[in-house]
Amino acid sequence: MKKALVLIITCMLLMTLSACGGDNSSSNSSNSGVSDTGVAPSEEIVIKASNYTFDQQEYRIKQGTTVKIVFKNEEGNHGVMIPGLEVQLSKKNPSQVITADKPGEYEIICSVFCGSGHTAMISKLIVE
Repeated sequence: MKKALVLIITCMLLMTLSACGGDNSSSNSSNSGVSDTGVAPSEEIVIKASNYTFDQQEYRIKQGTTVKIVFKNEEGNHGVMIPGLEVQLSKKNPSQVITADKPGEYEIICSVFCGSGHTAMISKLIVE
């Protein structure tokens, strides 16, 4: 009976320790600043969200520049999505490194339903 109890406690301890390790699969882009392509960003854009608004109407970057986009949720529950650039940011995934190769205007929208002003929560990223 004691051996079974020791085995159960050992298994529980191992599961607890493995859960504390976390998932480092995205550490390449969020911790080191190097994207999956191995290119370090030369710029950083911070998009701050509060109730029904982003902190800027537009953000600008140069075409071909590798940029780290960082999301900060200041107030409420929000996320960021830039469909044309395959960017999806949230509390769990607050940054992403991209290289915008095509010039144009890309819509930035809130990806989490945040209330009555959700549909008006729009900004844009301009790639020059």
